[in-house]
Amino acid sequence: MSYLLDTNICSAHLRRPAGLVHRFIQHGGRLATATVVLAELYDWAHGRDDPVPFLRRIDELLQDLNVIPFDRECAEQFGRLRASLRRQGVGINPIDLMIASTALAYDLTLVTHNTGDFERIPDLRLEDWLTR
Repeated sequence: MSYLLDTNICSAHLRRPAGLVHRFIQHGGRLATATVVLAELYDWAHGRDDPVPFLRRIDELLQDLNVIPFDRECAEQFGRLRASLRRQGVGINPIDLMIASTALAYDLTLVTHNTGDFERIPDLRLEDWLTR
């Protein structure tokens, strides 16, 4: 694996697969997402009047991705990062920090359209696949 996809990248692919299909093909077998992202996607689907089509799309997406659990290494990375950032007076959304911690724990590049939300996290590699 090389890339961890953030929620906004996964949801963009779910809404308009043709927009990112070339990236999915180019990096096939090296794409992952975090269980935290998966939870956000399920929240998005279940927030719809009819979640079934959206749940199907999530199932299809998962055929192309590895899912990385938020495990002990991720939790330790999260604690280390959050404490360090707090000492610096930097606040980051805990869910974003969990996603970033997963990328760091597994040495993955985080693919997100919200690079500004993650720029303050040291050593985190970022790419934005939605910028043209």
